[in-house]
Amino acid sequence: MNASTQPDIPEIALQQFALSIEGMTCASCVSRVEKALQKLSGVQQASVNLATETATVHSIEGSVTAEQLLGAVQKVGYQAYLATDAPLNQSNTHADSELVKLVCGIVLSLPLITPMLLSLFGQHWMLPNWTQWLLATVVQFWLGARFYQAGWKALKARAGNMDLLVALGTSAGYGLSVYQWLFAETRMPHLYFEASAVVITLVLLGKWLETRAKRQTASAIRALQALKPEFARVRRAGIELDIAIAHVRVGDLVIVRAGERVAVDGVIKEGCSHLDESFITGESLPVAKEIGDQVIGGSINSDGLLLVETTAMGTEATLAKIIRLVESAQAAKAPIQRLVDKVSEVFVPVVIVIALATFIAWWVISGDVQHAIINAVAVLVIACPCALGLATPTAIMAGTGIGAQYGILIKDAEALEIAHRVTMVAFDKTGTLTEGKPRIVGLHAINGDDNELLHLAASLQTGSEHPLARAVIDKAQALAVEISPVTEIKALAGRGITGRMGQVSLYLGNSRLMQELGVEITAIAAVVQQWEQQGRTISWLASIESSSVTLVGVFAFGDQIKASAQRAVQQLQTMGIKTALITGDNVGSATVVAHELGIDCVMADVLPADKAAIVSAFKAEGHVVAMVGDGINDAPALATADVGIAMSTGTDVAMHTAGITLMQGDPARVADALDISRRTYNKIRQNLFWAFIYNLIGIPLAAMGLLNPIIAGAAMAFSSVSVVSNALLLRRWRPVSHRSSVKHVVNT
Repeated sequence: MNASTQPDIPEIALQQFALSIEGMTCASCVSRVEKALQKLSGVQQASVNLATETATVHSIEGSVTAEQLLGAVQKVGYQAYLATDAPLNQSNTHADSELVKLVCGIVLSLPLITPMLLSLFGQHWMLPNWTQWLLATVVQFWLGARFYQAGWKALKARAGNMDLLVALGTSAGYGLSVYQWLFAETRMPHLYFEASAVVITLVLLGKWLETRAKRQTASAIRALQALKPEFARVRRAGIELDIAIAHVRVGDLVIVRAGERVAVDGVIKEGCSHLDESFITGESLPVAKEIGDQVIGGSINSDGLLLVETTAMGTEATLAKIIRLVESAQAAKAPIQRLVDKVSEVFVPVVIVIALATFIAWWVISGDVQHAIINAVAVLVIACPCALGLATPTAIMAGTGIGAQYGILIKDAEALEIAHRVTMVAFDKTGTLTEGKPRIVGLHAINGDDNELLHLAASLQTGSEHPLARAVIDKAQALAVEISPVTEIKALAGRGITGRMGQVSLYLGNSRLMQELGVEITAIAAVVQQWEQQGRTISWLASIESSSVTLVGVFAFGDQIKASAQRAVQQLQTMGIKTALITGDNVGSATVVAHELGIDCVMADVLPADKAAIVSAFKAEGHVVAMVGDGINDAPALATADVGIAMSTGTDVAMHTAGITLMQGDPARVADALDISRRTYNKIRQNLFWAFIYNLIGIPLAAMGLLNPIIAGAAMAFSSVSVVSNALLLRRWRPVSHRSSVKHVVNT
């Protein structure tokens, strides 16, 4: 069957569910929940994040219900809610409950551990056996009930987790102590009640510290959410009303006084002021705003009274979009995490086998059952997979959170992970490295009448939003040049524009268009050549009347290079990254910009469709390519690149296609985006190293009898805390552009 006769395959409509999940303690839990969700018919993908305690499920529309998803999670032993239904104070309540249990654990365990500590100083004192039993029992079966419940659920699901290891280990220690107390031949047998009680207390301490640290990694989201105003002052029918933000409509006029936070996205209709937009751009200096300028909800009005017409509300507001992007990135699972998940699936069963082997070996070698049990308990206790599950997501949460604070929005974890390997950055020119607001820097009329040349060109381009057209119209308006009606206006893709004024057809465009029309341009070739050497963009105006083609004149446009563009290129080169310029502008203009900025490679006169092919060629050479652009014509190249980086000052299409968006439109932030990616990935590697090293060192030591259960419990408790704390160091990151020097870029 050939392509022309193949039936059309309909696109599958997908729906997305966001779940909040309670009760997960380690990477094994994550794997279990994911498998339960993926077993449901119609589920295409399920991704569970331990750090955020959330699950994102993509399914075929109508194939599965929210109730089925929640039921699947609950069946394997966890509490689940739709993200919108989760209790608002859930995290605070949970943290308070953990603190109360921790304090109780410390109070009950101190009398048990004190005699051991006093013995180091020659003081021999011991609680009565029944008192030890009573204190340990309360800790074991009240404070430790969570481990039994979760461990039992894991067993029913034929899986293992951290809770199962803790329950088995502490139960063995507790059970051995009870046996010794009741059946030992000596009056004062050696009991291990303090080991089981202290281990549980240490685990509770670790979980409490971990919860606190995880809340700090999510601080970026909470900070953004706090920027949402609850009320707005709206002018309707000449009356000012204070209404809830949910009741504001598009088109409403919102009053913003000095010192107030702008309630909505909109356009200034009256007044002028300076606005603090640091929450979205990372730039601390206020931005001057006047009538006609866009304002962003959440920014702060420094001075002056503003009247703002609402243009976007709710989920379409800029702040809401930013929050969604950050939440999406933090909930996403990096490719490296999938390897960790596979390891976690077999981790707990392997640890139980090692503990059993340790018990048998020590029993056979020493003949001391007590000693064998204690060593096996130490193996069970130290082997906690918590740190493995937290290593990657906490680093991603911290990295994307601090990036968002400086106007670097990373859409997904995959973009973050790939960005650290970038070896080449390809820039678009107009709007990316330059201001994107060209102006006329020269014009030449064949008949010497520059005003008539402006009149024809401005009339032809009236209504066009093309940057070059705006430059012509602005020039004509500044000189009070008359604008005449033009009919049959038609855009010529990649070449220019045409229209009809009376009996004359006008053509305005590049040299390619002039060649197609057969226009003779030698008369002013010398002038044009000089402009091209200066890097100017050239537009020709020709007319056709009665089949006679005539050159009317020529324009030279110049675009100012952004102030930070040179610094951006220098920062990238300092980081060992090559740079390229891919533009549709002429060779002269592109070469001048590239030379001034120090860019390594220049591709000029490139059609939009060819930009993606050039990016593919760079990738074929072995480069990991990041493409930076802002326009619709850059979208294919952004999608083709390993990492797409879009300027927020450009089109929505570009931002949707790219994996990273720079909210300030500042090219210097490209280096910042790659720098935070490198640092985040380094933190992921460091975290995974520490997560594995705890077990690689701890398990053999415990198996050899060199660790008692209390020390093992402390090591296990603090393994996850150290991983989260290491990730939190990313909050100290500052953009390269904010540092005094870019000569040394040090990756932590």
